[in-house]
Amino acid sequence: MAQMTDPVTSQPVFRFAPSPNGYLHVGHAYSALFNAKLAREMGGRLLLRIEDIDPVRSRPEYIAAIYEDLAWLGLEWEEPVRRQSEHLSDYALALERLAARDLVYPCFCSRADVAAAVGGRSDWPRDPDGAPFYPGVCKHLSDQDKQRRLASGQHAALRLDMQAAIAQAQDLIGWCEFFEGAEPRDVNAEPSLWGDVVVGRKDVPTSYHLAVVIDDALQGVTDVARGMDLFNATSLHRLLQTLLDLPAPRYRHHRLIKDDDGRKLAKSSASTPLRTLRAEGVSAQQVRERLGFA
Repeated sequence: MAQMTDPVTSQPVFRFAPSPNGYLHVGHAYSALFNAKLAREMGGRLLLRIEDIDPVRSRPEYIAAIYEDLAWLGLEWEEPVRRQSEHLSDYALALERLAARDLVYPCFCSRADVAAAVGGRSDWPRDPDGAPFYPGVCKHLSDQDKQRRLASGQHAALRLDMQAAIAQAQDLIGWCEFFEGAEPRDVNAEPSLWGDVVVGRKDVPTSYHLAVVIDDALQGVTDVARGMDLFNATSLHRLLQTLLDLPAPRYRHHRLIKDDDGRKLAKSSASTPLRTLRAEGVSAQQVRERLGFA
């Protein structure tokens, strides 16, 4: 299979990359401890990255809490810590490279505009995150219309022309997947599952998907260990890596920690933060034992 990960012969590099839009919970602890365990067993390095490209939800107190919670768990990481908000120029440059290949186009639509264009159709395709495929409202605007809107002060996101991107990638794209085991598996990427996804937001010159592949490449990350909720995103990430001539890490998607009702722990659902457990007298050792890292 073409475009698969080549065997990594250098020292492995892992990373834990939380977003400072809330306090870390037990699910984050599992991912951080899993990365640390792999780095230790493989004689590798562990990096911490703060993914703070969201200017509205990212807060300094959450960043400080990340350091506190990870130190409480007994983790150590290399300095300096990369913060995405300090590297927006790296992402803007990547967008320029995609634009030079006619792979992105400006989109002036809001989420409400997209919903209105879809018209509530239950049969409309949706991406793995549940968002409706972009219906192409702005895709075929004339260059004159695009420039007129931009000149008038309208803000535009940048969307990836998925059909053109897949065509330019040419080869069958895939990746080397370990899950939580030791044996690799070849996985075929399916980036078309995402439609014309946003790669540059209206407020910042990037998206999570673009920023993460740029960061991993610039930091020399060889092994990405993260939750199964990002398994499908890897198809899109591998496409972007191919288009931008970036190296492909090995991937290890791990199980998700769930609550008593079987729901994935998440900041959005107000899962109990680690700092609350600590205040209630729960020890770091108890958390590690619960998660299988005694």
